[in-house]
Amino acid sequence: MNPTVARLTLRGLLGRRRGLLLLVVPALLLVISAVASGTASGNEHDLTVKILGQLGLGTLVPILGLVVGTGVIATEIDDGSIVYLLAKPLPRWKIVTTKLVVAIGTTWVFAALPTLLCGLLLIGTRDGIALGYTVAVLVAGAAYSALFLLLGVVTRHAVVAGLGYALVWESLIGNFVSGARTLSVQQWGRSVAEAVAGDAAIGADVSLGVAVPLLLAVTVAATVLASVKLAGLTLAAEE
Repeated sequence: MNPTVARLTLRGLLGRRRGLLLLVVPALLLVISAVASGTASGNEHDLTVKILGQLGLGTLVPILGLVVGTGVIATEIDDGSIVYLLAKPLPRWKIVTTKLVVAIGTTWVFAALPTLLCGLLLIGTRDGIALGYTVAVLVAGAAYSALFLLLGVVTRHAVVAGLGYALVWESLIGNFVSGARTLSVQQWGRSVAEAVAGDAAIGADVSLGVAVPLLLAVTVAATVLASVKLAGLTLAAEE
């Protein structure tokens, strides 16, 4: 990890309008949870599972992962400023991994922490649901960040492609085609949440033995491919 690249990436990420979006989405989840906690009457368990599952893991995490994952590198590639970074004597894998660490850390701060707070507001520490979903957001956030960072490197339409995956594949196709859920980061996260909380009501459609290897594989593979692609961009520029 390169501290200079990390500092510049974080400054660029939080200094643009993305910074406002990173605050707005978690704030909405917190407001909804606060209101729901005041109206729940003996149904805290089901309400918490629904809010943290659908709004937290199913909406907040992919949105933030997309905004952050593409934001750490796609903007620099689009405006050409990546050339100044690539001119430095830094291995391309170190640039990618540094940006990925920033993306994952930012996603964790703006997604995992609000998820934990929402869970505590809704149900407290009972049943381990708050902890389960928090751990799920941590692992899913890392996978989303790596996947969307890769999209930011390989295509100029990273946001559109990312929305297509999160909204069309995971939310639409995944709801009607059971086989598609096996290739869903959201479902992998649900599996982790179910395992940590020990609560079948979370309703994961992928076993933990499948989910964990796929989470690791996607994160590592996306990082490697992004490094290779970035090295290719450098070679093309030099030629």
